[in-house]
Amino acid sequence: MNRFHSLAIGTIFIFTLAAPAQEAATAPGASDMNEHGQAGTQDGVPAVDEQLKVLTVKLDLTADQQAKVKPILQELHDATLKVVQDQSLSNEERLEKVRPQRFKAHDQIREILNDDQKKKLDEYLQGPHPEMHGKLKGTTTSPQTPQN
Repeated sequence: MNRFHSLAIGTIFIFTLAAPAQEAATAPGASDMNEHGQAGTQDGVPAVDEQLKVLTVKLDLTADQQAKVKPILQELHDATLKVVQDQSLSNEERLEKVRPQRFKAHDQIREILNDDQKKKLDEYLQGPHPEMHGKLKGTTTSPQTPQN
């Protein structure tokens, strides 16, 4: 009886901790709204403003740099969204179609950065960064891009 009682209390405790986190993640307005009036991600594709916030914090982007990076991220977002919505493709095929777009955006963004920011970007891209990729996991660092 004592084990059953402890197991029941432990299970209730786990669900009690998980429920508020799940509500916060799924509640309307839980994240910033993108330009289309949608919260967070769309079809697993991170919102442009969320990606821009991450890059701004990680790379210390100036307002001028943010203004230059945002259209690059928007183009990547639109291309990625189009690929993700193509239900005829497997996940690997989707990733293969998105990779060139990621490489292009990566190279364009690097052109805007100073040397210190390029180092920060390289360090950031070495670790996991799902907030920039959403459901499509895969490398962003372009093999033809020299490390500065």
